Amino acid sequence: MVQNKKALIASAVILIICMSLYFPYPNHQMIFNRMTFMSFPISDQDGYNVLAIIGSFLFIFAIVLLVKGISKYHVRTVIIVLFAYSLLPLGLVTLYQETLANGIAAISYDGKGTCDFEEESNDLVNGECNLLITNHSGDPVTFEVEFLDTFFPEEDFRLTSLMNEGGPYKITIEPNRKKSVRLKELLDLSGIPNHITGGGSMEVHFKIMDGDEERVM
Repeated sequence: MVQNKKALIASAVILIICMSLYFPYPNHQMIFNRMTFMSFPISDQDGYNVLAIIGSFLFIFAIVLLVKGISKYHVRTVIIVLFAYSLLPLGLVTLYQETLANGIAAISYDGKGTCDFEEESNDLVNGECNLLITNHSGDPVTFEVEFLDTFFPEEDFRLTSLMNEGGPYKITIEPNRKKSVRLKELLDLSGIPNHITGGGSMEVHFKIMDGDEERVM
């Protein structure tokens, strides 16, 4: 089955390099992505991403080398490699968090959090966010949460980050526990021009902080 051993080794090395370029830990690397290819954010809020474009070409080159390195089962092998490339990073992160990680390094988020805003009265808005957060370590972890907006060039107003007007929010997750976190605040937005009076956001992003340590989720 092996036709060119050097091509296979080169393919494996390039795939590892590609995987490391935008590894999804400790920070979420795709928060501002607009167009993606595999794990590469081709464009984001700043335009086209040169490193991601180079990584995409390297990835395609690695797949070409993979095909050249084997004598048969080309389609089947490529499909298996694509699945492994997509799933392996998350598997490695989970393994690390459940064995060696501590503090906020052991915190994970399912990425499906929501925030909803409803006007109470002039300049007063009810804000509510629901997040599912997991502590993989054997010790309780306490951290502060700062909400982030996902930037869209055509939008000039804040949404998810308005929750920070009611902060700071300090959260404690017990050892080896998945916790549904509900944050609800009456927000005074009188100091924010052109603020929203209602709306919602899905798959919200936020930053967790513990002293000098911080992560983007």
